[in-house]
Amino acid sequence: MGKVMSVVGRQVQRFNVENRAQKVISQTKPKPAPKYESNLKDLERVLREHPDVVEEQSRKNVQLDENLRQVYVTSKDVAIDPKAAQLQDPEKPLPINRSTVDEYEFGHLEPRTVTKGRCTLRQAVQFIANHQTDPQQWTAAKIAEYYNMKEPLVHNILLHFKSFEVHLPDKNLERRRILTRATEASKQIE
Repeated sequence: MGKVMSVVGRQVQRFNVENRAQKVISQTKPKPAPKYESNLKDLERVLREHPDVVEEQSRKNVQLDENLRQVYVTSKDVAIDPKAAQLQDPEKPLPINRSTVDEYEFGHLEPRTVTKGRCTLRQAVQFIANHQTDPQQWTAAKIAEYYNMKEPLVHNILLHFKSFEVHLPDKNLERRRILTRATEASKQIE
């Protein structure tokens, strides 16, 4: 019931919305927003203290109008020499090489030194791949000893992470299935 009422209410709100908007837009002067009583009192006080403010606001200031007519904005494209820009502020030279930075293989810069008990992402991928290709030679104990890591940690890494394996679909598989079904069907007919 609630959804029905909201749909109906929305349709009533949007009924003839274009004509109603056009009527509001075509009015000669928009209605000013209502003022608070405190604002009205402040306006009356200002008008009593400074009666010339209203007259000054309604009068056109010729000097300001003339100043606005004399203002012109012009722009010129100036080629900046990089060497001249460096001479201007040697503390902050502009970059000369604007080529993009090469992407790293694993998405981040690898550290030059690795603390004991840790390995880089490249090393982890390498020992996971080695373990997958030859698990008898690359056991968790041997990997832990080689990379100075704890054996339970290496065991968990080898348990939970694997390198990608590519499985290509057999193109003849569907053909063989159709042939076996056809031969089975022909045997049932005989």
